[in-house]
Amino acid sequence: MLGNLWIRHRVTWRSTFISSVLQPTLYLLALGLTLGAHIRPGPNTWGQPYAVYLVPGILVTRAVQNAVGESTYPLLDGFRWTRTYWAAVSSPLEPVDLLNGQVLWVAVQVLESAVAFLVIAAVFGVVTGPGVVLSLFFAMLTGLAVAVPVMAFVASLEREGPWFTVLSRFVILPMTLAAGTYFPVSQLPGWLQPVAWVTPVWHGNELAREAAFGGLNVATLSVHTGYLLLFLAAGYAMARRRFTRRLRF
Repeated sequence: MLGNLWIRHRVTWRSTFISSVLQPTLYLLALGLTLGAHIRPGPNTWGQPYAVYLVPGILVTRAVQNAVGESTYPLLDGFRWTRTYWAAVSSPLEPVDLLNGQVLWVAVQVLESAVAFLVIAAVFGVVTGPGVVLSLFFAMLTGLAVAVPVMAFVASLEREGPWFTVLSRFVILPMTLAAGTYFPVSQLPGWLQPVAWVTPVWHGNELAREAAFGGLNVATLSVHTGYLLLFLAAGYAMARRRFTRRLRF
């Protein structure tokens, strides 16, 4: 399964380059290095220049968006259009093998694009130190924590209808905009802050910034990582059940 996805990626990687690497780079240039030049470092930016503050947040949000992108149309394609999943389970492969391959592939895709973005950020001089490498792991974990429940949802669909648009516009986009990526959650209205706190993106942003800026400790690592792992485990259990039910002959 993973080998098949890699072969397809070798042919189609140019079509995903814009969304996975170029687009976050443009965000960094427009918001971090242009607008951010007018923002003074302070408590709201963790004492960092705004462009530096922005890098871990962009890592996390783009990881989520890339992971969800790989878990919607490509997944439904395997079930409904090309029906490659049905061909696969006619072999000794089990539905759970297909799910595991898809999850691993999303992790590889997220890590690949995140490393490329981080290299570009380092060229622009907005990477603070080696701690940001650990942010890559937290970005990948956050992406999977969101994407695997999406896989469970997609495995239950017969056709996409409006569902992918609804997911993108009313779940993923608001979550990435208002969960501490571009400004602290404390700047939100009081009633909206708890909503941001329960999103996986907020926990990922906190972990990525603490790793990048040297503020990581056992307590915050345990709370935020535990929350993301709980999200991932619950999503995996649902996705495994959905894959098995749908692909069982």
